Amino acid sequence: MPDLENYGLLTIFAVALIAIFGAGEIGRLLGARAVGRGGGDVSTLEGATLGLLALMIGFTFAMALSRFEARRNAIVSEANAIGTTALRARLLPASNRSEVLNLLGEYAQLRLKATQSALNAPMFKATIARSNQIQEALWHNTIAVAAKDAAMVPTGVFIQSLNEMIDNQAKHLAAVQNRVPNIVFLALYGVAIVAFVFVGYANGLQRRRVLLPVYLMGAIVASVILLVQDLDRPTVGFITVSQQPMLDTIASMANYSD
Repeated sequence: MPDLENYGLLTIFAVALIAIFGAGEIGRLLGARAVGRGGGDVSTLEGATLGLLALMIGFTFAMALSRFEARRNAIVSEANAIGTTALRARLLPASNRSEVLNLLGEYAQLRLKATQSALNAPMFKATIARSNQIQEALWHNTIAVAAKDAAMVPTGVFIQSLNEMIDNQAKHLAAVQNRVPNIVFLALYGVAIVAFVFVGYANGLQRRRVLLPVYLMGAIVASVILLVQDLDRPTVGFITVSQQPMLDTIASMANYSD
């Protein structure tokens, strides 16, 4: 079974157009051969298949849109958590403050990089591994501060925000990796191809064959399915999740003084 994640959107679109147009032509040739031999049920099958295709596209679009919104909310939540942790880190003792702020600055850059490289598996794994190392280093710094005076209020609020920051990384990762299953898009293209076999067949049965509407409808169907795929790919394509909240957090952290 081909994994569509391994192919670019334009490549998928080109292949989908060829397959849909080819299906329409095959159906038209079959319909032309069947002229005079009946075929009254073809229009019913054509309408039913196109209706099924429309229903599947609608459900898939809703799935992709909900995942897109989840990724966008996850970025905002994680950026806010990192920003809050950095603000509270400025309340820590001077001996720990500088290192913690530097680690948080690197961490924010890594989180931005992780989101942007979500489709590059080796880079993504390396970025997440380094993020986890920084989290461990931040915990060691926090333990050192708490060991000096566990009753310090700044240490307590910093631990709370650090916990939230780590939790938000897990939520963000889950949102980025939560994609519409590959089998759903393969099923969409399969139903589209079958539908256009019926469309072409019905067109071939007509004495006056009109090809432009068939090709136009095929292009529209392929474009809509591609739009749903684009919506499901958070870092590439025409529709991407804005990284501005994380960029704003990084910019504000750059102005923090030790």
